[in-house]
Amino acid sequence: MKKFFWISIMVILANLILVGCAETVLTDEGQAERTQSKDTLVMAIGSEPEGGFDPCTGWGRYGSPLFQSTLIETDKNMNIVYDLAKNYEISDDGLTWTFTIRDDAYFTDGEKVTAEDVAFTFGTAKLSGSIVDLTNMKEVTAVNEFTVEFILEKPDTSFVYTVAATGIVPKHAYGPDYGDSPIGSGPFKLLQWDKGQQIIMEANENYYGKVPEIKKITILFMDEDAAFAAAKAGEIDVAMTNSNFADQEIKGMNLVSIKSIDNRGLTLPYLKDEGRTDAEGNKIGNNVTSNIAIRRALSYGINRDILVNDVINGYGRPAFTECDGMPWGSDEAIVEYDLDKAKSILEEAGWIDIDNDGIREKEGIKAEFNLLYSSSDATRQALATAVSLQAEELGIKITTEGTSWDVISKRMFSEAVLMGWGAQNPIETYLLYHSDNMGKDYYNPEYFSSERVDEYIDRAMSTNNLDESMEYWKKVQWDGTTGISTKGECVWVWLVNVDHLYYVREDLNIGEQKIHPHGHAWPIVANLKEWVWN
Repeated sequence: MKKFFWISIMVILANLILVGCAETVLTDEGQAERTQSKDTLVMAIGSEPEGGFDPCTGWGRYGSPLFQSTLIETDKNMNIVYDLAKNYEISDDGLTWTFTIRDDAYFTDGEKVTAEDVAFTFGTAKLSGSIVDLTNMKEVTAVNEFTVEFILEKPDTSFVYTVAATGIVPKHAYGPDYGDSPIGSGPFKLLQWDKGQQIIMEANENYYGKVPEIKKITILFMDEDAAFAAAKAGEIDVAMTNSNFADQEIKGMNLVSIKSIDNRGLTLPYLKDEGRTDAEGNKIGNNVTSNIAIRRALSYGINRDILVNDVINGYGRPAFTECDGMPWGSDEAIVEYDLDKAKSILEEAGWIDIDNDGIREKEGIKAEFNLLYSSSDATRQALATAVSLQAEELGIKITTEGTSWDVISKRMFSEAVLMGWGAQNPIETYLLYHSDNMGKDYYNPEYFSSERVDEYIDRAMSTNNLDESMEYWKKVQWDGTTGISTKGECVWVWLVNVDHLYYVREDLNIGEQKIHPHGHAWPIVANLKEWVWN
């Protein structure tokens, strides 16, 4: 009853917002149609940003900062294009990055955007202790009014994607409460934030680029149940949904399925259990998952198509890396499901079911291990269960356990975890596989290390040529001999990439979406300034 009460409240709220903007008419099917004003929009596309709208603490990294400009940005094909910047140069040693910015950009309070604002933004973000990772940025300075210079600790071509994800804040108007009422130079400006309920924003008519055609946008903070009900009632134009609702039709709306690298996979401890612990006393290593035959057999022997069809109702695709389909992802990492090959891998490595109990063993060690997942995530639970059932055909016993992330953070160095990643930045590959990050937070809990992989990552980051760096990133996955994917060390068993699903008003054009990252924030709004009503 509580859920339906709150659904009703949110629908009423949506009605109040839309008074004067649109007319709602009930159809015979009990669903509502609405005559939409061509310059307004109402959406329910995810949860409320807990930290507000401050790029220095992470706002905008998974979509667009909306209210702030970025020096550069990525287009629908993940190519780097200019935004606030006119051009940039990288020194021969890869350590100095110099950006020249345009001279016709203004904050919404009328102050001109200068290099001082850019330097202040990145300097503040570095000290914020947030998800904005600028540890490799040594310093940033304004050379003159429209030139800013970054000095890195070591070369890193992926820095270009960090720059592209960071909105610029005004030095003169920044303070502790900036995230509540942001001032920026982006295509939109925030008019109102009713915490726990909604934000209302409008097009920035003084934007230096093409001013958005949709002038007023309301984003309601609803869970997916409430968003579906509101969409069905004809009260919103875009509603984020999930595969459980996606088979239902809503009159006047289309279901839009957007490809993503919002992936799920199994982390598998790489080291043997030799009694080691980390500084906090957490156990390190696992005598089953540390065996490459176990890891590789699972990757060949798990039917990912079944997972896509049965667990996420067909709304997704098999996953083989953390970056499938990105410019730095490798098609060489893709493998075909082959149950016979998986069994042969195990048998050739000496994993045999000696006592006919359905579980293989080797040198007295049973092929069994625990798989942890977040108990609050129904999709991960379903995936864990499905993987466990498929593993039985291989003679591997996987015991699933739902628990909290606090518990997982202590046990993930010695037990498998169903985890997810997916960033629009190759720095994630460095974080997941470089030996620098062994046992560091959630990045490399397997304690994986490889001199060859480290070398490829280091070369990818140190070259000044972005195209050349892509080839090195791909070699991390597979170079013909080794790598971190299935044919190599098989550090992870990646499972699925989950499509992002939205009900969208049929006469609303949301443009061509780039591959969405992991499902934080609002990735659908990355190109919001281009949306139009047909």
